[in-house]
Amino acid sequence: MGFFNAISNWKAAKYEKKIAEMQSQGICPDCYGRGFNPLLLHEFLYTNLYDCPGCNGSGLFADWAQATQASE
Repeated sequence: MGFFNAISNWKAAKYEKKIAEMQSQGICPDCYGRGFNPLLLHEFLYTNLYDCPGCNGSGLFADWAQATQASE
């Protein structure tokens, strides 16, 4: 079980580092500040743009943090 714990700890540390970096830049970690997430559908690679559910399309870290706290 030590191996799986090590992987889990590494993954959690990597996520925390990403969140801290995005917070310092002030951008949403889900969409990287774009405000939307492209949706790729199967065979045709048809791209639709939808507002990011994390920041509600603003691309800001503050909005992402507020939405994340509300969902917990």
